[in-house]
Amino acid sequence: MQYRPLGRTGRTVSMLGYGASPLGGVFGPVDEQAGVRAVRTALDLGVNIIDVSPYYGDTVAETVLGRALRGVDRDSYLLATKVGRYGEASFDFSAARVTASVEESLARLGTDHLDLIQCHDIEFGDLDQVIDETLPALAGLRDAGKVRHLGITGYPLEALTRVAAATPVDTVLSYCRYTLLDRALAAAAPEFAERGVGVMNASPLAMGLLSHRGAPAWHPAPPEVRAAASAAAALCAERGIDIAQVALRFAVEPAQFATTFVGSASPENMARNVRWALTPADAELLADLEKLLAPVRDRAWPSGRPENNIPAGRN
Repeated sequence: MQYRPLGRTGRTVSMLGYGASPLGGVFGPVDEQAGVRAVRTALDLGVNIIDVSPYYGDTVAETVLGRALRGVDRDSYLLATKVGRYGEASFDFSAARVTASVEESLARLGTDHLDLIQCHDIEFGDLDQVIDETLPALAGLRDAGKVRHLGITGYPLEALTRVAAATPVDTVLSYCRYTLLDRALAAAAPEFAERGVGVMNASPLAMGLLSHRGAPAWHPAPPEVRAAASAAAALCAERGIDIAQVALRFAVEPAQFATTFVGSASPENMARNVRWALTPADAELLADLEKLLAPVRDRAWPSGRPENNIPAGRN
């Protein structure tokens, strides 16, 4: 496993992180004991950063993760969770709610502190509130020793860039923005790095687009992106390899990202994910995929409030 600095935090994290959303049944029914073993497998294989949220499975993911971490040396991993999003359309970034949310997460996770607390999917909220109310409230919890570092997460890089420019944050996390289909996070990373902000990547399979099963019906990608991803999966299958393996390795390679999160509630699948992340990709196949996917590259979809998808200076 390779380890990289997480911005200005002074912490070093594994290039592959454990994303705990599957523990909440986000992708189907979960065997809790298998989920616990999946977390332990990730840790045993060198993963040292875990990301979760009370939104995942309506707090179930945090609860299962807390059980998985019982008895594990607290200094051996970084624990990150989130505030602000609590349901599909339930958001509350008020100081009172996020303060209570941290206390609730601490109890579910069985710890007295969080290494990283993140505002979840900020594009669905009022960014001025996130800047002027939410993050200052979380800074107070940092001063009290309940959290160590502050971060923001979301899909539109415009929202992340605006908030990171307006107030000090330690990390940003975006999903689906550095994959075989989208390189936008790489273009934005230098601006974050100049501010000492650690950049984290998530959803390297683009929420299922880059898998042999293809995108689920609810996926927001436009039809031409879905079609290109399907063709890419077929090309990989012809070469005898799962596109998910190629996509995962591609996503973890850039050193400008501290970590890329991937998750599974299966210990066998989690071990496979680690193996895939550490296995170099075939250069010829990557070149062929590059040509195939070039016409649809960086086709982002809107997420959250329309005004939070507009580049700074254009609204």
